[in-house]
Amino acid sequence: MLVNVVKSKIHRVKVTGAELHYIGSITIDEDLMDSAGIIEGERVQIVNVTNGERLETYAIPGPRKSGEVTLNGAAARKVAKGDTLILIVYAFMELEEAKAFKPSLVFPDEETNLLK
Repeated sequence: MLVNVVKSKIHRVKVTGAELHYIGSITIDEDLMDSAGIIEGERVQIVNVTNGERLETYAIPGPRKSGEVTLNGAAARKVAKGDTLILIVYAFMELEEAKAFKPSLVFPDEETNLLK
């Protein structure tokens, strides 16, 4: 049996931009993506702590050391610059593997979105 568990989480980052007229996705500083083990194109759940919205999209890398967290396309309507987000990625695993698995949890600086 496969179970769906948290694989990666980037906790409490600020939205740096919202680009409505874009194909879609979330642009994330590539350093944050690497630290959390998130790959380009991977599905990301976005939890907006500021307004309670939840949505899913896919990750694309942004410039390293930029702190960029930009929602693109329709998702841009669900956030405002400065909102606080939690980004979560899940993975399917066999039950026994999931019991021993430890997710990557990243806690960047809440003002700059840079790794501490």
